[in-house]
Amino acid sequence: MRFSPAAIAMSLVFATVSSAGFGQTADVEIKARSVAYMAQGEAAQKKGNLDLATDLYETALAVDPRNGSAFIALAQIARAQKLPGKAIRFYREALILDPNNLDALAGQGEALVQRGAVEKAKINLSRIETLCRTRCPQTAQLSTVIDASEKSPILSAQAVTPKPKVKDEAVAPN
Repeated sequence: MRFSPAAIAMSLVFATVSSAGFGQTADVEIKARSVAYMAQGEAAQKKGNLDLATDLYETALAVDPRNGSAFIALAQIARAQKLPGKAIRFYREALILDPNNLDALAGQGEALVQRGAVEKAKINLSRIETLCRTRCPQTAQLSTVIDASEKSPILSAQAVTPKPKVKDEAVAPN
């Protein structure tokens, strides 16, 4: 009799703790609303409405910040808009969520090449080859981009700035 109040209290604690685990979702599941916004964003992106697609992908991230596909989609839009630095940042966010995401590694490598960082893109290529034992489409895609960039190197602003001609220079009066 002396232990019955303690036993009842302990059984209530165990019942509460065990039932709390059933109501939670797994960490790998992305919320359904976030997935729905992603589908709407993909439709807008296919129609060419990149601003609406960006808004929908950002909404998908607001609903569930663990949605790595939304980061990848935002990075693809940034690359299409010739914003490789922004794309690299979005790919980095996707890789924080899943360091072995082949699409994020390949996309980041392409953005790095677009930015002129071919050596860093080669590091991504070697990571993809390590992760994917067989020939993956991401490997072929990134190696093609790297090979094309080595054939036609990206020129710096200094290299493309025209040199002033002697006639163009003004002579200062004495």
